[in-house]
Amino acid sequence: MKKLVVVAAVAGMLFTACNQQGNGTAPANTATADTSNVSATNAPVMKFENDTHDFGKIKEGEKVTYAFKFINKGKSPLIVKDAVATCGCTKPEWPATPIAPGAPGEIKVTFNSAAKMGLQDKQITITANTNPAQTMVHLIGEVVAK
Repeated sequence: MKKLVVVAAVAGMLFTACNQQGNGTAPANTATADTSNVSATNAPVMKFENDTHDFGKIKEGEKVTYAFKFINKGKSPLIVKDAVATCGCTKPEWPATPIAPGAPGEIKVTFNSAAKMGLQDKQITITANTNPAQTMVHLIGEVVAK
């Protein structure tokens, strides 16, 4: 019984220590810290021309590339932190530098149809300093036999 009380007390202290707020010092990555404190009304807004692109029919083994163009409609610089596709056959590329308010940008996506057949819908999830933080675009089409 005594061991149970000691274990519970230690677990409680660890839980409390892990959930405490920071001590007010700035995090090491100040660029991320500065952009995450932007209010929702001043946050960047990623507005795409098209959030879906249909590449039509292609033969197995072909590669298709499309640039999802967007404009930062917000009031502060837009920083794309990551872009992830639903499978390894689709590779997104995103801007490494902040996109100023009113400026254009693009997420370039390349789909490799090797070993793929039939209808395809590849979802790309883009994480940025927007509100909400994630935006999705789709690359769709059909892969036919050679």
